[in-house]
Amino acid sequence: MRAIVIIPARYGSTRLPGKPLTLIAGQTMLSRVSAIARAAARDSGDIDVLVATDDPRIGAHCEAIGTPWVMTPASCPSGTDRALAALRQLPCVYDVVINLQGDAPLTPPDFVTAMLRAFKADRAIEVVTPAVRLSWPELDGLRAQKHKTPFSGTCVVVDPNGNARWFSKQIIPAMRNEAALRRQEAMSPVLRHVGLYGYTRKMLETYVTLPAGHYEQLEGLEQLRLLEHSYGIRVVEVDYRGRAAMSGVDSPEDVARAEALIARHGELLSD
Repeated sequence: MRAIVIIPARYGSTRLPGKPLTLIAGQTMLSRVSAIARAAARDSGDIDVLVATDDPRIGAHCEAIGTPWVMTPASCPSGTDRALAALRQLPCVYDVVINLQGDAPLTPPDFVTAMLRAFKADRAIEVVTPAVRLSWPELDGLRAQKHKTPFSGTCVVVDPNGNARWFSKQIIPAMRNEAALRRQEAMSPVLRHVGLYGYTRKMLETYVTLPAGHYEQLEGLEQLRLLEHSYGIRVVEVDYRGRAAMSGVDSPEDVARAEALIARHGELLSD
């Protein structure tokens, strides 16, 4: 299986202009994400890493940090489209593409390797994404967070084979007898989605041709497009294991939060 990790890195951002080049605790965001991709590639064997950007300033930075890159159109509507635009420029034929967003500098590399292992274990899989099972205190924290920002945090429910049944900005599943479950189990049944995706080449080509789904637009979740068009998504459970948990960095406030998490938990990768 030939695989590549593509990092979409768009320069423009309303809330954080030049976002991939923003410094986080002395390192650019893109250098952090590139290091994550390289660590996952080392752990997974013969895996390539590539940045897909729309700006030569990011390309120059990629050259400075030793990460291959290609230029893609500024008009790409999403990171998924940008990853495909980059893939179409490459001479190699890749079976699997991991889309590692350029604004996720605290993603553990083993989340990526877990996705790659899933593809290797089951060649029928077309899409893979990770999720974290929440402890009861973590679930309580998510509920409190949603009182302030209702559309933060996405949950997923899966079938017995680990295939996604549904994603939602609501906390799912609802639990009628939660008090009893809390006494029985240390972990809740709630899976919080981690916004990483791996695709087969064929599925990535298909995805960008699909019209947006009704529930995709209501929830603002692009992965629902696949479910609404009857395509499967395999969910792999991962664990932060006490490491800092944070999704995308989209604002100066997020930068400060990321730096605070690094100060508290330490660097994600050591030299």
